[in-house]
Amino acid sequence: MKVTVNRKAHFNAAHRLYNPKWTDEKNREIFGKCSNPNYHGHNYELIVSVRGDIDPDTGFVMNLDDLRKIIEVEVEDYLDHKNLNLDIVDFQNLNPTAENIVIIIYNRIRAKLENHLDLKVTLFETPRNFVEYSGD
Repeated sequence: MKVTVNRKAHFNAAHRLYNPKWTDEKNREIFGKCSNPNYHGHNYELIVSVRGDIDPDTGFVMNLDDLRKIIEVEVEDYLDHKNLNLDIVDFQNLNPTAENIVIIIYNRIRAKLENHLDLKVTLFETPRNFVEYSGD
């Protein structure tokens, strides 16, 4: 029987949505105020969902304290209070859209989980705008 366990987390980060191949005018047309050359910030909210069979010995899908530690290192320590464009290697050549951020987060967490567990990451950029990624 498969069960999904969830852990919420958050981080704060700044970014600029920008395509260097375009003029500043085209970037403003496509990305609006999110293309501000001086960057802007978000209070990101995150839900990490891990799905799997319940271990008969522990009663857990996975130990939630282990998941907390993975999120702390792979997401919060890595992204919190950073300028995504300037401080994070993953975004040196990748526009830090919510879509790209959630994939980076997913890949970092996925690498730390056992293979038999399924993962879905939901990232809220604002209270109304969010993206989900489950590796498909």
